[in-house]
Amino acid sequence: MTARERFQRTMRFQTVDRAPMIEVGFWGATLERWLTEGMPEQARLKDTLTFSGCDFFGLDPQRCLGLNLGMIPGFETQVVCEDERTITHRNSEGLVMRSMKDGSSMPQFISWPVRTRDDFRSIKPHYDPSRPERYPQDWDDLVAWARTRDCPLWGPAIGSVGFYSMLRRWMGTENACTIFYDDPSLADEMLDLVADFTIAAMERALAQVQMDYFMWWEDFAFKNGPLVSPSLFERFLLPRYRRVNDALRAHGTDIIFVDSDGDPSVLLPLLLEAGVNGTYPIEAAAGMDPVRLRREYGRDLLLWGGVDKRALARDERAIEKELRGKLPPLLAEGGYIPQLDHMAPPDIPYDNWMFYLDLKRKMLEGR
Repeated sequence: MTARERFQRTMRFQTVDRAPMIEVGFWGATLERWLTEGMPEQARLKDTLTFSGCDFFGLDPQRCLGLNLGMIPGFETQVVCEDERTITHRNSEGLVMRSMKDGSSMPQFISWPVRTRDDFRSIKPHYDPSRPERYPQDWDDLVAWARTRDCPLWGPAIGSVGFYSMLRRWMGTENACTIFYDDPSLADEMLDLVADFTIAAMERALAQVQMDYFMWWEDFAFKNGPLVSPSLFERFLLPRYRRVNDALRAHGTDIIFVDSDGDPSVLLPLLLEAGVNGTYPIEAAAGMDPVRLRREYGRDLLLWGGVDKRALARDERAIEKELRGKLPPLLAEGGYIPQLDHMAPPDIPYDNWMFYLDLKRKMLEGR
């Protein structure tokens, strides 16, 4: 069975040889640790993402459309200051952030490009969907490859586009939460731009290739719940989600995930109403549980993730308890891809990671 057949059949609750073997990746500091703990030097990976597959770890291949849905042209990047441990810089989207030089943590965001309505209108020309740079230079080759591909094709790109996430990217978390009250007409204008731009920018892709799934990137929840209330979601986000999701389905893409850490549980009924039918990565530390979600939503909600990364930091017994406590009923029914609930952090020993991959593969194969 090809990786594409395996993915499609799993997502449609059909019989498979095994569920997809996928992991999103690991922190840079994690790889550095593993190189000191027995990972072969020749296995040093090009980057820390394995979402598109990894032969060394036995992960199934995928391919991404690789569309650029960011600002074009972007801001001029600039180093603001640095010391021995951190660097503060402005990125191409105008965000000023402070990061650890060893990549050991999430960055600290300091300022954003949009503070006023005039700021927003000044960046709108940077979201011209017709810019040829939005498509990779090898686009024609990808279209030809897609006709006979044997692995899933998805889009638009990791961390690419979402509704709340775009407001946060432009304004920062606090202002993205309060804009709905402070200036609802500006919130409408911003969200309409995201919807119109996404549909227009993807029009060529949707006409030329058949995507296996679409991934919204939102990260609009934390441990205790979402950053957007159900009433705000229903008023501002739901109608825009529905417009884009309807366009995706009109072109045959009916597997649509939302990527959000934290606990977005109270938004799941509204996401389903908006045409989303999958949730990812089901963060255990926030109380998310794929077994509970399957019990609550049945086959209406596709599940991806949910393996508690903290178990891998302990020992083999904890890893086995985590996998055997969650995977069997979900794998038996389908509609589920088991994966860590985020990138592997550096507190995971290399031997534990390899034990986890080996045990997961055996369980996927029914051994």
